[in-house]
Amino acid sequence: MVISIAHLGPTGTNSETAAIAYLDRNWKREGKLLPTPNIAGALQSVFLGKSDLAIVPIENSIEGSVRVTLDTLWELEALNIQQALVLRISHALISINPSLNEIRKVYSHPQALAQCQNWLQKYLPDVELIETNSTTEILHDLKAEINAAAISAPRASQLYHLPILVSQIGDYPDNCTQFWVVGRDKVNEGSIISLAFSIPDEAGALLKPIEIFARRGINLNRIESRPTRRSFGEYIFFIDLEGNANDAKIQEALGELSLQTQILKIFGNYHTIEIDEDNS
Repeated sequence: MVISIAHLGPTGTNSETAAIAYLDRNWKREGKLLPTPNIAGALQSVFLGKSDLAIVPIENSIEGSVRVTLDTLWELEALNIQQALVLRISHALISINPSLNEIRKVYSHPQALAQCQNWLQKYLPDVELIETNSTTEILHDLKAEINAAAISAPRASQLYHLPILVSQIGDYPDNCTQFWVVGRDKVNEGSIISLAFSIPDEAGALLKPIEIFARRGINLNRIESRPTRRSFGEYIFFIDLEGNANDAKIQEALGELSLQTQILKIFGNYHTIEIDEDNS
């Protein structure tokens, strides 16, 4: 069986690195990678049946959640998280110009620019920062811009045959990103459950769902809100909780939660594993 995996492209992105590591661990690399122009496109590829899985970033240890992943997962139906992957992130400044003083533009994905903002402010305070759809989108054309650089993974410099001007420019050495492996099949054998719900716009509406878990001693790892985009002040709440969907306590809590919410979506019950870029 050859499995197809959609991910943010083009080649050389951290999403691709996570996808390769997942293939190597679970399928011995017997799979097909399908790069997409954006994160939403990777999830839509699974939704439309164009790929078996999507591997998408969900949270960075420095910059927090990837909002487009949350929004798209809420909007699409019948998608399920099957596993979480944690990848250590390394950023390098890539350019054909050997002089840092001659750099006038720096391209990269907004997340990468944000994760290197202190370094950029210290060493390149006057350069123009240009956001791209991915950390490797500009690399095909970087040779044509002598005074430009890009922030990307060291692996990308090898793939695109471009030199690294400065290594390890990230602001924090323990920078990690968590990715979700998303497919159409349900998995109910993990230790983390991710879900989202909408509630009435009224006082105390959020307290009731939170109390459902507190009364049962169920630990919440993450809770955050995203606007519904329908009306100002209306929100969708995303929660990660510790537990297994087959546990009676969890089943009771989710059953009660469905009565306290307008819309409830359970995205998956999965395990989290750490992956090593060097082994990908």
